[in-house]
Amino acid sequence: MDKKLLRKIYLQKRNALTESEIESYSLEIANKCLQLPIWHCTNFHIFLSIDGKHEINTDYVLHILQGKDKNCVVPKTEPKTQTLSHFLLTDNTTIRENNWGIPEPIDGIPFPEEKIEVVFVPLLAYDINGNRVGYGKGYYDKFLSLCHKNTLKIGLSFFDPEETIIPNSLTDIPLNYCVTPNKILVF
Repeated sequence: MDKKLLRKIYLQKRNALTESEIESYSLEIANKCLQLPIWHCTNFHIFLSIDGKHEINTDYVLHILQGKDKNCVVPKTEPKTQTLSHFLLTDNTTIRENNWGIPEPIDGIPFPEEKIEVVFVPLLAYDINGNRVGYGKGYYDKFLSLCHKNTLKIGLSFFDPEETIIPNSLTDIPLNYCVTPNKILVF
């Protein structure tokens, strides 16, 4: 299915979820993450959820990471270059919403992409081969291409996968896993 159409369909599907469903599914996804073979890793990158976009509430996963004393790294958008910069999340990190409503660090301790071991990847849709559809700006594909080749890429989704996503670009970086409220998919 075409990426543009998938974006439209999955934005509508997410918008149809109630706040209660979003919170319940987000908690189930976080609990499923405990079953992933990732807990030997130290450096985790996680996106912060956008209020009003009906995204997965990543606070639950973040609390698990912090409870396990993992280094949590969060992104900051760089609109001029359409890239992400990354900062270690500490007690002193100030988070504010940018012009698109994305919560991100104002400043902090920069963290290099090549040291990130696990990335929780935002998405709208994905397929049975681990290909994903995001918001369409390519921020995450650019970021993931800079990570170490063994960095694990984990999608988080309320929904099951599509059969295929067409077209895939050479710059698209597939997922290793996707976690839903009901299962973990391995690609």
